[in-house]
Amino acid sequence: MIRTWYQMLVVLDREREISFMNYGFADIDPSATKLTLSDGENDNRFCIQLYHHVAGAVDLSGKDVVEVGSGRGGGASYIARRLKPRSMLGLDLSDKAVDFCNQFYAVDGLSFRQGDAENLPLPDRSVDVVVNLESSHCYGSMDRFLSEVYRVLRPGGYFLFSDHRDADKIALLHEQLEKCGLSQEKETDITSNVVRALELDDDRKQKLIEKKCPKILRGRMAEFAALKGTKTYETFRTGYSRYLSFVLQKPTSVRTASGSDRPGYAVVPTA
Repeated sequence: MIRTWYQMLVVLDREREISFMNYGFADIDPSATKLTLSDGENDNRFCIQLYHHVAGAVDLSGKDVVEVGSGRGGGASYIARRLKPRSMLGLDLSDKAVDFCNQFYAVDGLSFRQGDAENLPLPDRSVDVVVNLESSHCYGSMDRFLSEVYRVLRPGGYFLFSDHRDADKIALLHEQLEKCGLSQEKETDITSNVVRALELDDDRKQKLIEKKCPKILRGRMAEFAALKGTKTYETFRTGYSRYLSFVLQKPTSVRTASGSDRPGYAVVPTA
């Protein structure tokens, strides 16, 4: 479904106005400091704030960062420009999305490549941080994806992760994260922040859908964007689905007995 939308956006968004596709994040604490954005970024404020919440959880300066599921590239571009990693690679399964990003963005250190989340085209221990935002619910095997994250992370590296699950699937997600070999440093339920962002960003998204989509597709796109009144929006508003964010870290001194960089069979090197 997601891949189909990417293919369609090549035709529907010829003006290249759509660079983010996440649900967004809004602070519900009135005393929270507002994220400073440029005039060109303000239209995508809530989508950017979700990236800032997730990717800004650790210091990325001087790090090699990869985003798995980079989509239209807006988040990877924000990270590259504002959070100052040494390198920023966006990976996405959709060749159309990757082609769009490579043509649209010109940021030092930023690149895009086609890649499968369950078979990452990266060497073992090659990146400091993996970012994954609102994408994993589409994967065929979450366990396989997490195994790949573990493999490509350098010792001490971070996995910055956020996504939604139906409430009755949260326990399974916790189980998958607990056995993946990474230590969980932080977990935050941001469902209320996402719902607030959906409400505040609803008018902009409605106008964008009316502008970009033929009438026959507007209902499906409204559901995809979780506009107010849609079933998707209601799943978050009622708590049927929850949206969580995590900071996980790869141990600094653990390897596998087989020599391959996979979780499990921990062997701590002796001095």
